Amino acid sequence: MENLYHQTNHLLKEIEQSFQRLVHTAGQTENYDVENEIQMKITQVNSNCDRLDVLLYKVPVSQRPTAKMKVDQLKYDVRHLQSSLQLYREKRQRRQQEISEREQLLSHRFAANNTETCLDLDYALQHNQQLGNAHQGVDEMLSTGSNILSSLVNQRTTLKGAQKRLMTIGSTLGLSNHTMKLIERRFVEDKYVMIGGMFITLLVIGLVIYFVVF
Repeated sequence: MENLYHQTNHLLKEIEQSFQRLVHTAGQTENYDVENEIQMKITQVNSNCDRLDVLLYKVPVSQRPTAKMKVDQLKYDVRHLQSSLQLYREKRQRRQQEISEREQLLSHRFAANNTETCLDLDYALQHNQQLGNAHQGVDEMLSTGSNILSSLVNQRTTLKGAQKRLMTIGSTLGLSNHTMKLIERRFVEDKYVMIGGMFITLLVIGLVIYFVVF
């Protein structure tokens, strides 16, 4: 285990030296080779750490805490180096993107402005016309909803009148209490249906107004 630990620690030092080369070779062709070399060494260190985790169980119990602390330190160092490499790559990609955008901007040819000035009034007129049509449509929907509500109120009045007439007829014909209760229950159900229809109608009108206006 000691030999593997010293090899891994030596790899970490080599990676730190490679980072110094990475900074000095920024913008050069060999910079990518140094990046790949660092990544390969980091992968090797991670593999060694996995092997060290297995070998920890072969260390005497009295020495195991110290050995585990050394392995954890190796893992912390390699994670730090991996984060540094990732940060360097992100900065390099942003720098390359900025250079590419600057070159595209410099190579772009701008056409001369026309001598005539045109005001795009058609778009404003079209937009105003669409708003007017939208308001007209909302007014028509409100009118339709009002007529529907009025119709439902009239139907409710008609049902109440019909209920009273049926109760009168039932009393005259001597209908049983069970039959009268069934009739009353039917009227109550019709009332709930009417209220539900009114609610759904108002909800639909509200949603249409919201999506059309806003």
